[in-house]
Amino acid sequence: MTAKKTGRTGGKASTGASSRGAAPAAPPSRADRVALGKDARGSAPLEAHGEFRPGSSRDPVGLLVSQAASRVPELVPVRHGRMLVSPFTYYRGAALPMAADLAGTPTSGLQVQLCGDAHLSNFGAFASPERRLVFDVNDFDETLPGPFEWDVKRLAASLIVAGRDNDFSDKACRKIVLAAARGYRKAMRGFAKQPFLEVWYAHLDIEEAIGQFRSHLKAKRFRTAEDLLAKAHTRDSTQALGKLTTLVDGRRQILSDPPTIVPVEEVFNDVQADAIYQLIHTVLGKYRRTLQSDRRHLLDQFTLVQMARKVVGVGSVGTRAWVLLMDAGDGVEPLFLQAKEAQPSVLVEFAGRSQYGNQGERVVAGQHLMQAQSDIFLGWTRVAGADGVDRDFYVRQLRDWKLSAPIEMMIPSGMAVYGRLCGWTLARAHARSGDRVALAAYLGGSDRFDEAIADFAEAYADQNEVDFAALQIAVKEGRVEATSGI
Repeated sequence: MTAKKTGRTGGKASTGASSRGAAPAAPPSRADRVALGKDARGSAPLEAHGEFRPGSSRDPVGLLVSQAASRVPELVPVRHGRMLVSPFTYYRGAALPMAADLAGTPTSGLQVQLCGDAHLSNFGAFASPERRLVFDVNDFDETLPGPFEWDVKRLAASLIVAGRDNDFSDKACRKIVLAAARGYRKAMRGFAKQPFLEVWYAHLDIEEAIGQFRSHLKAKRFRTAEDLLAKAHTRDSTQALGKLTTLVDGRRQILSDPPTIVPVEEVFNDVQADAIYQLIHTVLGKYRRTLQSDRRHLLDQFTLVQMARKVVGVGSVGTRAWVLLMDAGDGVEPLFLQAKEAQPSVLVEFAGRSQYGNQGERVVAGQHLMQAQSDIFLGWTRVAGADGVDRDFYVRQLRDWKLSAPIEMMIPSGMAVYGRLCGWTLARAHARSGDRVALAAYLGGSDRFDEAIADFAEAYADQNEVDFAALQIAVKEGRVEATSGI
C-alpha cells in the first residue's frame, strides 16, 4: 500500500460517511505499515537486490533501435552518436534496456512514483517559484508508479559507470555507491518518523550542499560556493536571449545551428511554417488551460515571436522538442519555453499503463508528485501532427537558474558527497508518494540493503560495458547508423 492511497482514504474519513452511506475503511495503523514493510522481505530479501543475471535472450541494441520508429528519423543517428561517446553516455540513453533488465530482478512490491531514469545527471539545481535555488530530480520523461528499488538501482549503477569513466578505482566506486544507498536508506528512516506535511515541505539546502561539494572537484574552477550560485543565477531567459538569438532588421530571431537548433522556417516550407504557427497558437491556448490561474495571467503578458526545433539530452534525442521565444512586447523581456514530446514511459511494459491518457500530463503529474517545487510554467498539451499523428507534449521554461554538477571534474570524495545528496533527494521524492513507514521498515537499520545495491551496481556496470561494446559493433557493421560530434 502506498502513502498516496492511504492519503485518499484518510481524506474520505475526515468527511464522514461516503456517498453510499457506508463508513470508509480506517487507514492502516503504523504497526500495520511496519509489518507490511517487513513482510515484503519475504518476497524480496534485502540481499536479493544484489542479484543481476542477464537473460539469454536480452537484446539491448534491438531495444534501442525499436525506439527509432517514433522519433525524427534524421536525429536518430545523432542519438546513437551521443551514446557512443563513453559507457556513461551510453548508460544515459539506455533506460529502456535497463527497464527490461530490472523487470527480471527481485521485486519488493513497495510502490512509489518512480522517476524512471534516476541516473546522477538527472539531478540538479534550478529556481523555485520563490526565487531560491533548489536541488532535486529534474527529468521525468519516464515517470510511472513502480517498485522503489528500480530508481535506487538506476542511480547506483550510474555512479559506478560514471566513476569508472573518471578512472576511479573499484574500491573508490564501491564507496561512492555505498554512500548513495546509505543516504537513501537513512533519509527514508528519518522521513518515516516525521509528520507527512513535514516530509512534503522538505527540501535540500542548496547553499549548504554546494559548500560540501565544492572542495571535492579536480580543478578549482569555482573558488567558493557563491561562485557556483552566481553561475546558476545567470542561466535564465535573458542569458538564453543573448546566446540563442540575434537581431535581424530590428527583430529577434533564433540562431540556426543545424541539427542542434533549427528555426521552424528552415524545417518546413513557407506555407507549412505559416500553418505551424497557426497551430502553435491553438496549442498554446490548450497548454495555458493546464496552468494555475495566476500563471495563466503571467503567460498572457507574452506573445510568441519564433520557434525552433532543438536537440536535447542523450536518450531524448529524436523525440520532438521545440523552443518557443516569447516576448512581453518591448523586445527586452524574453521568456523561453521548451515544449518536449512525451512518449509512453520505458517502464510501461513492465510496470503497467499510466492512469493519464495524455503522456504530457503523466510527466507533469509525476514531476509535481516527486519534486519539492516545480517550474511555474510546467504544463501539458496535445498536438495534431501534419502526418495525422497526435503527439503529447509537456512545457516548461528552457532555462531558469539551471545548474548541473560537473561530473567529469569530480574526485572520488566529491562523487560520494554528490551520491549521498542524490540518495537523500530520491528518498524524499519516494517518501512523498509511497508508504515511507513501510519502506523504512523494509530497508532496516543495518547496511544489508546498501551492500546489496552496491553488488548490483557493480554487476550492472559490467553489463553496461558489454552493451556499450555491442552498440559499437552494431555501428561498425552498419546495422545501426550513428553520427558523432553533435
